[in-house]
Parts: sequence; structure tokens; C-alpha cells
Amino acid sequence: MKKTQKGSSTATVVGVVASVAALGAAAYVLFGKDGKKNRKAISGWAIKMKGEIIEKFEDAKEITEPIYNKIVDEVSAKYMKAKNVDKAELEKAVSGIKKHWKAMVKDMPKKKK
Repeated sequence: MKKTQKGSSTATVVGVVASVAALGAAAYVLFGKDGKKNRKAISGWAIKMKGEIIEKFEDAKEITEPIYNKIVDEVSAKYMKAKNVDKAELEKAVSGIKKHWKAMVKDMPKKKK
């Protein structure tokens, strides 16, 4: 594996960037422009679902919009089958999470060349 100047591998650097992106997404949903409204609307299952999404973001080697949407869709499919989940509320939550991609990317620091 290629080493960076300080001795950490590029995989470690990519992992850290993915983790920052995941935490940024969660923070934006809960504390961003509509954060107060989002926190009031979140049910217990929604919090668990968002936690699972964040874990998958952390495991991803890189986060792009298609990967972001795929992870959200995979996790939400599991909740679509659950009996205690309001399907309309789930669709609204998924839509809200997906809408945050552009704002999250805009707020992320630019890569150094």
C-alpha cells in the first residue's frame, strides 16, 4: 500500500474522509438548516436507521452521490419491511436524507491537490 508523508496508508486516509462525510451527513440532518424540525420528527426507528446508514458510510472506501444514495436505499429497504414503520414517514425520511447530499458536499472542505 502506498504510504503518505506521515506514514499512514492511503486506505487510512480514505477511511477518515469517509467517516468525516458520514458524520457530516448526520450532523447536517440533525443540526443543519432544518435540524430543529428534523429532530422533532425523528422516531426511534428513524434514529436507528440513520445510525445504520452512518455505519455503512464509515465502512465505504469513498463516498460519492451514487454510493450515498445506494447505501440509503439498501438500509431503508430493510425498514420498509418492518411492521412498526410508517411507510409514508419512511419515504419522507429517505427523501430528506438524500436531499442533504448537495448541502453536505457544499459544506465539506475542498480537497488539497
